[in-house]
Amino acid sequence: MATDPNDRFKYAIVRQPAPNFGDGLTTAVGMEPPDPDRMMAQHAAYVALLKELGLFIWPIDADPAFPDGHFVEDTAVVFPEAAIIARPGAPSRRGETEVVAPALAQFRDLHFIEPPGELDGGDVLRVERRFFIGLSHRTNEAGADQMAAILRKYDYAVTPAPVGDGLHLKSGVTHVGDGRLLTTPAFANNAVFYAFEKIIVEPDEAYAANTLLINDHLVMPAGFPKTRRQLEPLGREIRELEMSEARKMDGGLTCLSLRF
Repeated sequence: MATDPNDRFKYAIVRQPAPNFGDGLTTAVGMEPPDPDRMMAQHAAYVALLKELGLFIWPIDADPAFPDGHFVEDTAVVFPEAAIIARPGAPSRRGETEVVAPALAQFRDLHFIEPPGELDGGDVLRVERRFFIGLSHRTNEAGADQMAAILRKYDYAVTPAPVGDGLHLKSGVTHVGDGRLLTTPAFANNAVFYAFEKIIVEPDEAYAANTLLINDHLVMPAGFPKTRRQLEPLGREIRELEMSEARKMDGGLTCLSLRF
């Protein structure tokens, strides 16, 4: 049984952005409108890097009915023993799981979040044998409780984590290896993370807290030099990707794939 989150990932499910991705949900204000061509180029660069890092890509076609569909992480939570198909908190996104579930069923036994539960994969953080489940505008207590019950069957520890004003848990805290967390100042003060060593990003680089650990590499959004300097002492190769268009739609690096 694999238990180490630093085990090498072999696969990634990704979904092509729809041409109307700019019609998706967002809380971002004061930014230029999203650019479809730039988004496609940035997504292609993301997928190319996953391939370079050794992952086999399982692509899912875009569907204009789901302009947020490329944020595929919100549709499921995958761990070594099984996968949990989420029930996104935004009603407009719930149909996204209909194509993700059959893809994952080829690799994992499936469990499902049922009504009245709501859960977004972006609210779920795994650190070794512990899962943190964010309670947010997109994940409610019923969804978190259902997920916790499933995970405990596989001997994982589960801790609920209030998200506060942020969209998702992983918008403000990610695991960067060896039990160490990269966090915004707000999440650094969250009591559920008290026992962990933390790297706290500067407030003006909060977006960089969503950094992706994959096959001993750290993939971070481009344009955050202070955070990069904070990560360099960890000794992992750091790669940067332009994320301007996903950011306009409340998305980050972890959102764009399901890795396992």
